[in-house]
Parts: sequence; C-alpha cells; structure tokens
Amino acid sequence: MGALAGALGVTPVFARLLCQRGLADAAAARRFLAPSLDHLHDPLGLPDMAAAVDRILAGIARGDRIAIHGDYDVDGVTSTVILRRALEMLGADVVHFLPERIRDGYGLHPPAIERLHAEGIRLVISVDCGTRSVEAADRARELGVDLIITDHHEPDATLPRALAVINPKRRDSTYPDRDLAGVGVALKLVQALCNRTGRERWLPAFVKIAAIGTLADVVPVVGENRVIAKLGLEMLSRGPHKVGLRALLEASGLTGKAIDTYHVAFVIAPRVNAAGRMSTPDIAARLLLAADEAMADEVRVLAEQLNEENQRRQQEEQRILALARKAIESDPDIGSRSVLVVGGDGWHRGVIGIVASRLVESFYRPVVVLSIDGDTAHGSCRSVPSFDMLAALERCAPMLTRFGGHKLAAGLTLDAARVKEFRGALADWGDAVLAPDDLRPRLRIDVPLRFGTIRGDLVAELETLAPFGPGNPRPVFSATGVELVDRPRRLKERHLKMALRQDGRLFRAVAWQGIAHEAWLADHRGTVDVAFSLNQNVFNGETFLELTLADIRRSE
Repeated sequence: MGALAGALGVTPVFARLLCQRGLADAAAARRFLAPSLDHLHDPLGLPDMAAAVDRILAGIARGDRIAIHGDYDVDGVTSTVILRRALEMLGADVVHFLPERIRDGYGLHPPAIERLHAEGIRLVISVDCGTRSVEAADRARELGVDLIITDHHEPDATLPRALAVINPKRRDSTYPDRDLAGVGVALKLVQALCNRTGRERWLPAFVKIAAIGTLADVVPVVGENRVIAKLGLEMLSRGPHKVGLRALLEASGLTGKAIDTYHVAFVIAPRVNAAGRMSTPDIAARLLLAADEAMADEVRVLAEQLNEENQRRQQEEQRILALARKAIESDPDIGSRSVLVVGGDGWHRGVIGIVASRLVESFYRPVVVLSIDGDTAHGSCRSVPSFDMLAALERCAPMLTRFGGHKLAAGLTLDAARVKEFRGALADWGDAVLAPDDLRPRLRIDVPLRFGTIRGDLVAELETLAPFGPGNPRPVFSATGVELVDRPRRLKERHLKMALRQDGRLFRAVAWQGIAHEAWLADHRGTVDVAFSLNQNVFNGETFLELTLADIRRSE
C-alpha cells in the first residue's frame, strides 16, 4: 500500500481502499480513476456483432424499414432511444416499438413480430430483451423478417434462431465485460456502427444517455459500466443537451446541478420508469428522442406527464406495500418462510417490482410479489446475494408459464390456481438452501478512521472513486468511542440528524431511515461506535462535510 500511495501521490487510507478493490497496480488504479472512451473494448468482440453491423448497413443502403423493439423500463427505453437515434443519423428508415406492461407483457413475443411485419418492417432489432424469445425468432423466420437480438439477460440452453444474438452472457462469449446493462449492449452496437462508418465523434452523446440506463439497472459499476457511468454523468452535468433531455432535467429540478448516481437512481430514473409502470413508456422515449428546439412546448408537457405518473406510482406503491407487509406479518404460511411469496388481486403490475425491492430491504429475504388478474398471476422477484432467484425459478419451471431474469431480479407468470403450490415449492427450496446467516444483512467496514485524521485531501480522493454502486460501493469507515453531542432530531419524520465528536472534531451526521433508533439514542448518554461514509453536502451555497451513518452501537 505504501508503494501505491507513493506512486499515485495519495493518502495511505485511499491506497488501502484501492487495494481492497483489486487495484494494487498503479497503472490499473490510474485507469480506474480516470476512465476514457479509449478504454471501451472493441465491440466486434461480442458474439454476432459483425453480422449484425453488416445487415444493418446493408438494410440502410437499400431502404429497408427497420424497427427497434425495446422494453418498458429505463434500461429498455434508453436502449431504444440511442439505437433509434444512431440509425436515423445514419439515414435509416426506422421506427420503434415499446411494449406496454399490461397490454403486451415483458419481452419479445410473436404478436409483436406479426404486427411489425404487417407494417412493412424487414429488420427487427431488439434491445434489453429477446435472449429467451425462441418462439418470436421462429415466427420472424416464417415471415421473412430478419431479427437481431441485443440483450444482457441470462440465456437459456438454446439460443433463439435469429440472424444475430448479441449478448455478453452467451455461453460461447469471450467478451471481457459480461455485466453490461441492456443499454450497454445497445451502445456497443452503436459504437460498432460508428466505427464502421467513420462517425466515432458521435459516440459521446450516446454515452450520456447510456449512463442513465446503466445506473438505473444497478449493474456492477466496474469495467465498461464504469466508463459509461462516470463519463456519462460528467456530460449530463456539463451539457449542453437536446431539448428533450433538457426538459427532463428541468422537470426533475436538476438544471445546473452536478448530477451523480443518487440523482439518476432516485430522481431521473423513477420518472422515466413511471411512464412504463403506470401508462405507456412511449412518453419517456418521445421525450428523450426530441431534438428539435421547435418541440420545446411539447416536451415540457411530456416532462410534466412523467412527473404526474411518478406521483401516481408513489401512491400505488405505498398502498400495495402496506397490504404486502400486513400479509407477511399476519399470515405464518407467508411470513415464516425463508422466501416470501405474497400477492393480491388487481395489484398494479407496474409497481410490484418496486414493492418487492422494498420488502427485501425490510425483511432481508428473497421476495416474490404477485399481481393476480383473473386466471393469471404475474410476478416480480427480488433476492439477496446468497439466493440465486433465477436458478430457483428454473427448479419451479414446470408450474410456470414464463420466467426469466437474473440471480437477483426476475419476472414470471403462472396460472393463478397454482400460486399456493408455487409458494410452497419456492419456499421449500429456500428453506433447504438458506442458512440463518444467509438472511442476516452484513455491513462491510473498509477502514477504521478517527475523526482527527479526516482531511480535505482524503475527501477529494474519495470523490474520484465515484460513481458508486455494485462492485464499487461507497467506502464505509468505523470510529469507536465517539461522543453523541446532542439529542437526535427528526428529519422529515423518517430520518435522524445529530452531532458527533471525536478527537476534538465535530461533524454533523445523518441516519437515513434511522427513526427506529430514536428512543435509544435519546436515552443514551455514553459513547458510541459508528459506521459511516463521508459526503460533501451543499447548502445555501456553502459546501460542508457530513457523515452518513450506516450503523451505530454502544461502545464496549
């Protein structure tokens, strides 16, 4: 660590953090801290990429009508936007189709292929979906429609018989970055098209939109994902922007701000997602595609629609979350199992995924939330690191109509009559493979750090590690024997703020969602041990350092 600190000219604490992230080599650390577009891999290293580029450029040359088939979440919408815009700039006759969650369901299906064929489409390019769409690919072949699939979901044993299946997770793939988001795979196709046609200068504008989808999809923020996220955030903060993106940032209250991971995850993404959850994702796509300044009034209306849909989403989410909690806490057949399967008639399918995530946060168990609509149940699954949800669904495959996704997040449909059977089978498997420790959340402490050693140079160094996320978490420090200076005060009813002192240094601290600790902290008069991260906050034009508490306990 000392050699690394010397080579980079950084503090020992920061050098230790780099080593913990596998960046003990100075050259690798520099590359991580200062990514550039040159760090993106050759897109032709992805399976079937060359064949896809050849077909697309040939189709543009002869005037084939092309359709982009997307998905209704942020990843799918941003994928659709960047690929459609790139093809339009190359002179293509291109349209897009975004399925509606309730009407069309998730993924690429034969009816969509038939609909596009009827509209004269000769080439369909899927983004963020299609890896398991064997029937849709077969239907495309029957109709004489060429199909290019770009996706990042886990493939089945048999790939669809498409002209190209571009997916870094293919079993025969040797591509270095297997964890791209769907928009990352779409960006690689755009990159390949730019390289082939000599338009490399176009790429940065697409990276900016791809950063939104990448961070919203919660993929590991390392490798190419880090390049996309870090450079994209810088460009989102700096501008200038096309009229549609500018309207979205204005409606989100982010104009002129330095945009970070938090802003994407909790401000921008929920608005884009709300369109697909509550009405039609085309609202968000039309907004992000808008480039003509004459559309300023129209895009302001679209941005306001996203705000309104997001408010509706929040209300529906809270209603269903309350019902789900009540079922878990009152029904032992549901709440006593290692895997929680809960559902209700008419629960809005647009929010059950968010509800599942909230329940995982509360109960730290794998969760499936089902929306029962007549004879069919639609499910959204979220998991914890110790439980492979996709593998568990594969064990239950005979009772499922359709399923797919990842280890930590998946979707499914099944006959409503089999919900009880499915709940029992999934919970039995969870009880068999999960130990009590697997269902106990753990907090990883990176480095002990006394308040007296916190200096501006360390804080500045920590900022270069951003953006944070899976694979590159925000560093968590610990300090023991800290004095709680005053009684904690409530912040917006759910959070606590307080003042902490050690080594003569006083810091303001915030415990988000910390209301459960209020009584204990109010009565506590001794010293405490704290786990915290360091954050720079801006208030009334003044920048100050603040501690975000991850945990707090009585000092031993």
